[in-house]
Amino acid sequence: MAITVKFFASLRERMGCDETVIDSQSAGTIAEVWQQVADDEVLPANLLMAVNMEYAEPGSVVRDGDEVAFFPPVTGGGNGC
Repeated sequence: MAITVKFFASLRERMGCDETVIDSQSAGTIAEVWQQVADDEVLPANLLMAVNMEYAEPGSVVRDGDEVAFFPPVTGGGNGC
């Protein structure tokens, strides 16, 4: 009964790991997953998230065996080529 939680880019450094596992019974939505792994820190408005590699919203339901990923907004750009 577990949910795998992954952190990418600057969140990996901020959280001190790239992956953790939580009890699936303790979180029913992505927002609840965040609260558990981020020590009740407010979910940043611009944070991107996914469940099983599909973009999702904070209220999206998570289930046993799911993989939840958090990552900062993607920025970039090229040189206009």
